[in-house]
Amino acid sequence: MAGIEVMTEGRPVGEVLAWSRSTVDPALRQAVDTLPASMRRIAAYHFGWRDQHGDPAEGGGGKAIRAALVLLAAEATGGVPASAVPAAVAVELVHNFSLLHDDVMDGDVTRRHRPTAWSVFGTGEAILAGDAMLALAMEVLSDSGHPATREQLRMLSAAVHNLLDGQSADLAFEQRADVGVGECLGMAEGKTGALLGCAGALGAVAGGGCPEQVEQLRGFGEKLGLAFQFVDDVLGIWGDPAVTGKPVHSDLRTRKKSLPVVAALTSGTPAGQELGALYHREQPLSGTDLVRAAELIDIAGGRDWSQTRADDLLARALRELDSAGVTTRARAELYALAQLVTCRDH
Repeated sequence: MAGIEVMTEGRPVGEVLAWSRSTVDPALRQAVDTLPASMRRIAAYHFGWRDQHGDPAEGGGGKAIRAALVLLAAEATGGVPASAVPAAVAVELVHNFSLLHDDVMDGDVTRRHRPTAWSVFGTGEAILAGDAMLALAMEVLSDSGHPATREQLRMLSAAVHNLLDGQSADLAFEQRADVGVGECLGMAEGKTGALLGCAGALGAVAGGGCPEQVEQLRGFGEKLGLAFQFVDDVLGIWGDPAVTGKPVHSDLRTRKKSLPVVAALTSGTPAGQELGALYHREQPLSGTDLVRAAELIDIAGGRDWSQTRADDLLARALRELDSAGVTTRARAELYALAQLVTCRDH
């Protein structure tokens, strides 16, 4: 990213993510194993640990960025990452609860290069498995024995409320033709920024950070989350299915009012007006229509605007991190994590 300091004191980001996974996965699997069998099989499938028949699988469960952020925030504030493992597990469970429900609500049939849980096990079953994972997240955190458990539970509960509010707004936008950019930003702040901000704050609390550090690492996560949403929305239109694990133009097919789309629709340009006519007509969009819609968003400036905003938010996130006075290695690794999250090739 242009104009951003490159830091070399920490481990490579791939090594950090591998370390985070090896640290968190055993506890995550142990927690999931406590679920009732009906819920456990769906969760294990969703995480990529088992196939639809319950046999061991090699599928990936995502990068687990949020868990890595929790552990690094604990280390950044002078704590031991192991003390933050329950918080990291809880955040991963909440995130994946939201993905299970999100796939149902959006009708997505592919995630992480394989069929979504609801398309394999059924809508009701996937919703119930998500509910079980949310309850389990709170249980894991409450049983952690950390002196600040009550504070962490309040933080996670507030993040879940904001996440749900953001998801509710996202659903409401599908029924409206007049969504504004400010509303769309507010939706993304809740749906994506809240949990990443919570991850930073939970880690800082687990690491014994002072209140200022807790809030600065929360701010780092929130801004990073919003930057990620901009990038993810761009990939939802123009991303390579081999990389994203979703079909090309997946967000356009469902007429999702993502950030680039709303920017284009509200641009006041001829391209934006043509996009509006295409987006709001009753009949389904054909393959040709989807290609044209992507072109119109680009012409109307939605793609460039999104990329510029992502760059600005990343810079602001890193300034929050710089002001937190954290340890050198963890700062370098959080920098690297932030750049990975906002990479347009992920």
